[in-house]
Amino acid sequence: MERKYRHLQPAADEITPKEVYLNRRDFLKAMGIVSGSALLAACAPRGEAPPPPAATPPAGEYRDELGNRANSWNDITHYNNYYEFTTDKEDVATLAANFDPGDWRVEVTGLVHQPRTFGLDELLRFEQKERIYRLRCVEAWSMVIPWTGFELGDLIRAVEPMSSARFVKMQTIMAPEQMPRQARTRDPWPYTEGLRLDEALHPLTLIATGLYGEPLPNQSGAPLRLVVPWKYGFKSVKAILRIELTADMPATFWNALAPQEYGFYANVNPNVDHPRWSQRTERRIGELGRRDTLMFNGYGSEVASLYEGMDLTVNY
Repeated sequence: MERKYRHLQPAADEITPKEVYLNRRDFLKAMGIVSGSALLAACAPRGEAPPPPAATPPAGEYRDELGNRANSWNDITHYNNYYEFTTDKEDVATLAANFDPGDWRVEVTGLVHQPRTFGLDELLRFEQKERIYRLRCVEAWSMVIPWTGFELGDLIRAVEPMSSARFVKMQTIMAPEQMPRQARTRDPWPYTEGLRLDEALHPLTLIATGLYGEPLPNQSGAPLRLVVPWKYGFKSVKAILRIELTADMPATFWNALAPQEYGFYANVNPNVDHPRWSQRTERRIGELGRRDTLMFNGYGSEVASLYEGMDLTVNY
């Protein structure tokens, strides 16, 4: 049940019909294909990104609760930060086109009473919801994206956290044979990220399985990625393979690489600049000019209470 978060969903006539979603999932299972993005990649010429699905609706039909139009499929899938592949945003789609997730399974361990390994088909049985979220990158650009996915809290509750669990650590796949930068750099791979447990359990925190009603493309983090709309985009770890509940704050990729620039919390905050640029304004992809950045990316009424008593002038 969405309760007060219903306003973050598209109108009823914009939501992918349940039977369409289930039929697509059943087709992929029957064919032995783990994700729709793998199917699209397999159909594309080698080294080329797959074309947009024919049924993708015009971006203007999707708006967030503030009235912002969603970015187009092309914007969302051809301007990507995915450092395992490349630092060139426009090359990610091509380099990721042939990524093969194989028989994807997610191991959930740590301070839980019921540790489990979930197959992708099991994860798709969690209630799939469509959420139109703003994405704000720490680099001061932004998008509006219609995601499909399930609440991370549903997965966490399924493994029964222990009372000692305070944080959630998430780790991506380590596949240097498929991800060029993992093979040639000494960065702290695999990419890891983390949330405080109450952040992970918040209803806005999503594990995305698709966008625009289609299975998640490789360049967007297929088959599963984290989406935390009030935090900078680098928190949204892609191709999630392992989740661990811990008592201590986990080390994270960017904080380990550049602790003076990237903190653990990384909440969108126009009043705290990055050491090398201002965060007061942002560039919405597809628009001319800049717009003001909103505190917590505009989700403060839902999440500000999580940080009562914290000094928000500090770049955590």
